[in-house]
Amino acid sequence: MAEKNNGRVSGVLMHVSSLWGEYSCGSFGKSAYEFMDFLAECGFSCWQTLPFCLPDEHGSPYSSYSAFSVNPAFIDLETLATRGLLNAEELASARQRTPFRCEFDRLSGERMELLSRAAERFKDADCVRDFIALHPHTGSFCRFMALRKANGYLPHRRWTCSVPDSGELRTWEFICYEFFREWAEVRNYAHSKGISIIGDIPVYVSLESSDVWEDPKQFLLDENGDPHGVAGVPPDYFCADGQLWGNPLYDWDRMRKDGFAWWRDRIAFMCELFDKVRIDHFRGLESFYSIPFGAPDARNGKWVKGPGMELVKALRSVCGEGRLIAEDLGVIDKKVEKLVRESGFPGMRVMQFGFDGKADNPHLPHNYIKNCVAYTGTHDNNTLLGFMWELDPASRRAVLEYCGYGDENWDTPAAYHAVIRTLISSVADTVIIPLQDLLRFGSDTRMNTPGEAEGNWSWRVLREQLSAADKARLAEYNRIYGRGAPEQKNKEATGASL
Repeated sequence: MAEKNNGRVSGVLMHVSSLWGEYSCGSFGKSAYEFMDFLAECGFSCWQTLPFCLPDEHGSPYSSYSAFSVNPAFIDLETLATRGLLNAEELASARQRTPFRCEFDRLSGERMELLSRAAERFKDADCVRDFIALHPHTGSFCRFMALRKANGYLPHRRWTCSVPDSGELRTWEFICYEFFREWAEVRNYAHSKGISIIGDIPVYVSLESSDVWEDPKQFLLDENGDPHGVAGVPPDYFCADGQLWGNPLYDWDRMRKDGFAWWRDRIAFMCELFDKVRIDHFRGLESFYSIPFGAPDARNGKWVKGPGMELVKALRSVCGEGRLIAEDLGVIDKKVEKLVRESGFPGMRVMQFGFDGKADNPHLPHNYIKNCVAYTGTHDNNTLLGFMWELDPASRRAVLEYCGYGDENWDTPAAYHAVIRTLISSVADTVIIPLQDLLRFGSDTRMNTPGEAEGNWSWRVLREQLSAADKARLAEYNRIYGRGAPEQKNKEATGASL
């Protein structure tokens, strides 16, 4: 992993789906390797992704059919063709109609057919069997997906068929095996370039998931399989009605009895994929927001005590120290702050949240602590350019003055460089910048608008658009502030300056 001796690192936030390519979605193909080259040239040493699990029908990777699943769209079709598992005609049929957005409709309607053909042609069944034997929860996910098709995609509580189609099961098992195989090569290349990978997991799973189907006693469900309450968050900065996620809640008392075995398995699975893992909605481990099942919105929920340090200790027993990150945004109280502090996990700071006029705002860079991960914005925020455009003139001027930029002409590369430099220069051990912010892209490229089901998760970058990033300047910032790659740090004695 690309950890510096002084602990100061920087990186870029971008999901695999946003990579450029020819086949409707970013993949583990050539573009992933080229992106790592780009990161290294900029002096970055981290790549943060969104969750790798199978996304829902809206493309959200934070809602999935399993915590132990993978996204088939990330498997590189050209890699399969090179290995003789797809032919030229099949590749041509999968070529995208637009390079700017993930084509979710085409992926859901066509990609499984191609992967099924590849699975039929793949002859090393022992490799797949060995993989599934080592990943039993993923094997359950594969069986769940095959049974789901066999039962006409009905909710699993209404299934009548208990025998999956052997071809469908074989396809899903091949997908999971091939996903891990290709990703291992990408990750090895990242490490060779001095780049570590930060992954992400949603704290909850979906009601319609293999996790609930496999072991419903881990969740707070009634005798009919309906949740006693569902997950979400109360009204906040993002949404006046709160967010009604609808996930079933964990039966923490039941999970305690086996030492949180399911959670330990989950973190072990994530640590196979990533060097570090961000736990989304970490505050839900201290207290979680329970909304009555069937409620129209999240206004009438209540906070319920979570497992806290008991679970933290169980997770640390699996992954050791320094591999987990706590997403501690949203409704945060002293108890949550105490849990983050006692866990030792770095929390998060988001620069966009800092400018409320209060000098003690924890999201202002001068208030950061070392043990945190600081962002200009996250996947749930507007882009930096979109954020600046939406500010009133006085607020915009205050942001830029804070960053040492006093020119009246605010919509210039220099203004955004000032913001990025301010973040990179902060005391935070880790700084992460969304790719859109490096490229000065507007709000039409934001990844997600919380509370809106449609129109999210689909943004993709073109390879030629990377030229909008000032790689030399970014590398210099990373060098000056002790975040550069080792070979860049060795050049400090030359006295290079901006």
